[in-house]
Amino acid sequence: MCGISGIVNFNSDDRVDAHLLRRMTDSLAHRGPDDKGYFLEDNVGLGHRRLSIIDLSGGSQPIYNEDGSAVIVFNGEIYNYAELTSELVAQGHTFRSRSDTEAILHSYEQYGSQCVQRLRGMFAFAVWDRPQKRLLLARDRLGIKPLYFHVGRDCFAFASEIKALLELPGVPRELDREAFDLYLSLRYVPGPRTMFQEIFKLQPGHILVFEKNGVRIQKYWDVPYPPSRRRAYSDYLEEFEHLLEESVRLRLIAEVPLGVFLSGGLDSSAILAVMSKLTRGERIKTFSVGYEEGNAGEEESSEFHYATMAAKTFGAEHHEFRVSAREFGDFIPDLVWHLDEPLADPSCIPLYFISKLARKYITVVLSGEGADEILGGYGIYGKMLALESVQRLLAPIPAWFAPGLAHLIPGEARRSRMRMAGLPLEARYRGVSRGFRPEMKTRLLRDCQPGATDARLNELFHPYFQQVKSCSSLDQMLYADTKIWLPDDILLKADKMTMANALELRVPFLDHKLVEFCAGLPPKLKLNGQGSKFLLRQAMSEVLPRPILQRPKQGFPVPTEGWLRKPLKELTHDMLLSRSSACRLYLRPEVLEEIVSEHERGLMNRDQEIWTLLVFEYWHRLFLERQVHPGSSREPAMEVA
Repeated sequence: MCGISGIVNFNSDDRVDAHLLRRMTDSLAHRGPDDKGYFLEDNVGLGHRRLSIIDLSGGSQPIYNEDGSAVIVFNGEIYNYAELTSELVAQGHTFRSRSDTEAILHSYEQYGSQCVQRLRGMFAFAVWDRPQKRLLLARDRLGIKPLYFHVGRDCFAFASEIKALLELPGVPRELDREAFDLYLSLRYVPGPRTMFQEIFKLQPGHILVFEKNGVRIQKYWDVPYPPSRRRAYSDYLEEFEHLLEESVRLRLIAEVPLGVFLSGGLDSSAILAVMSKLTRGERIKTFSVGYEEGNAGEEESSEFHYATMAAKTFGAEHHEFRVSAREFGDFIPDLVWHLDEPLADPSCIPLYFISKLARKYITVVLSGEGADEILGGYGIYGKMLALESVQRLLAPIPAWFAPGLAHLIPGEARRSRMRMAGLPLEARYRGVSRGFRPEMKTRLLRDCQPGATDARLNELFHPYFQQVKSCSSLDQMLYADTKIWLPDDILLKADKMTMANALELRVPFLDHKLVEFCAGLPPKLKLNGQGSKFLLRQAMSEVLPRPILQRPKQGFPVPTEGWLRKPLKELTHDMLLSRSSACRLYLRPEVLEEIVSEHERGLMNRDQEIWTLLVFEYWHRLFLERQVHPGSSREPAMEVA
């Protein structure tokens, strides 16, 4: 894993400022502490920071092809690089190294921009074609590796992180108000937007070509939903087991130590089980995170219990650490600096700490991200499907009578479900992560037009539901989450928190061949009356302890509800309720005070809303006002077991 950056000035006589390119690249030093390199030629500059994983001595970047006509900088791993190398050597290409980076470059020579179709792995790369004066950017199919870009008046620029682009003098530090609106609804910023007006994400499964005619963005991959085919259950199970094992095996390729993030849930335990089988008894290092005694809730304590159970089952060398509320609060400025834009998922912080601990022992870690999105693991899917049963019951009732009927049902929660049941799936499903509801945002935002929030969410989700409108309701939700929630919350936090510690994260469940296979599964093999992720549970039925197999989805519990009422109460007041609060520029202070008061008095649990605003407040002060600075956090107190 690495960090990449680059500039192409529009005027071919305008040389790239070498000092500027170095500042951009050095801002990514945490992503690649082992080496750095640059390509500078007239109006083009590429920069690279390296974390050495494969070909430790010969993989320095940028890398050139045989005649120097093409040059590449690359972040990620290509797991089929050995196969590609053999194929390209047979076609006459000459390799100077054993690196996967060079395999991409020669693939570009051979196949042009279609080279991405041959890559199996996670990647974000840039190729400068010198004779054609063309820049190609590419991002992997699922968005495991990030890539941002800026089109200015005088130049085009790209980087692995936003902070590198902010080194450019022409990039304004201005809030994108529509992105802010979506952030309040979802607690993350969906691509291609970022929270900055003139910085964008290259979407997963897309390439970008920049040349004299301008910028062209093109999709090269999408989740395929093939027509339903009747197959024996045993065939599905056998192929799933084969693809999962193959995916884990490919992700064990490294010349550095590896380990596993272990939560004690089904997904990470399954990765450990397959890894243990493939390494033939080698003692695997596993890592879990929790909170100091007195802060841990029942759910969090059980996470340690199940993680320890899984580790003992496979003879792993297990490590744990615990974080206090004070350390959690002190780390927020550093959290926001590493994220570059607000992401109100509190599990980012324990993920950072577990990465920090793991990096003391290993350089590459495998994790279970992606299983929920490809196999229907989140509880909300079952709730949405249950509403369809209510819909069928309501079908005989005249449309004019149904709204009135909802008012006759006792209990606001039941009335709300009744109203939602009358909506089509596209209108009622807004993803796994929910922030402020539209009615609360209308009260909270100073300049919110009624209906504007719903319109923006509809604009975001509608194309994805339309793309798979002929699929089952479950597959429609999984597709939307794979395209929005997965890259812009789950994978973004995973990349930023691990790379902040120069730790490479690999996600076997998101091998594109496994994703494509799961897309074609009958919905009942994902979610049915026996539970979620049905096929994975069946594959692990003779391997994992029964208590782990039978556990419902837990998520990554963080005790923010209690912390925001007591140990982080003063911080909340200082940041959100003081006269200097940036939130007051956009939000009505009386509604903000009401939200905080309701939470602190125990009238309602508002921890998600408060955390959403806290992260935004820190981001605004750090990136727009430049008032607070990272680096203030203390070393986390660790309990190593």
